[in-house]
Order: sequence, then structure tokens, then C-alpha cells
Amino acid sequence: MTDHMTTGPVGPFEPPYCSVVFTSLRTSVDDGYEETSRRMEELVATAPGFLGADSARTPGGLGITVAYFRDAEAVKAWRDAPEHREARRRGRVEWYEEYAVHVGTVERSYRGERCGRDE
Repeated sequence: MTDHMTTGPVGPFEPPYCSVVFTSLRTSVDDGYEETSRRMEELVATAPGFLGADSARTPGGLGITVAYFRDAEAVKAWRDAPEHREARRRGRVEWYEEYAVHVGTVERSYRGERCGRDE
């Protein structure tokens, strides 16, 4: 996911649900990266069970994307989507020096906002 997404945290969602944390360090290769990133954002937004995503990237190339899905079946379906498989292959070969993926179940979720006073 890139900075094309809305800013601010998504959610919370009704637990339990799944989170997929993708952390990566970019290479200097940009050949098709932005276009593919935009396409993945479009595609995942229409994936059954997709709830939302948070994403950030540092100027040095470290990126963290957390995608939220209703259940493990939705995570698996996204993982196995043909265009996503191809994007992952290109990422391993061209765009990422290294990456890590963590998949888990969220058991508790809430959101807060600045209230202007110490509580």
C-alpha cells in the first residue's frame, strides 16, 4: 500500500478478525512498483472479507502495511489471488531487499482521539 490511501487509522472492527502485517525494506528499483501498488489497493478493496488497511513508509524505504480481514479464509483468498501472487513474486525479485509477514487474530479493538485534557 502506498500513500494514495487515506490518512489516519482505520477501524476498529468487531473482533475477532485477522490482521496481516507486511513489513518491507525497498530496493532502489521502481520499475512498475507504483502502478502495481495502486492496482493492489484497488484489488484488495474489492476482496471479500477485506475490512481496511493502514500503511506507512519512511524516506529510507522501510514500509509497514497492516491489512485487516474478516477471517482466515479471506486472508487465504487474498494471498492466493492471481494478480496478488504476481505482485508478490515481483516484490521478492525486484522491489524488496527483505520483508516479513505476520498473520494474527485480533481479539480486542478500539479507537481513541485526542480529547484536549489529561484523563
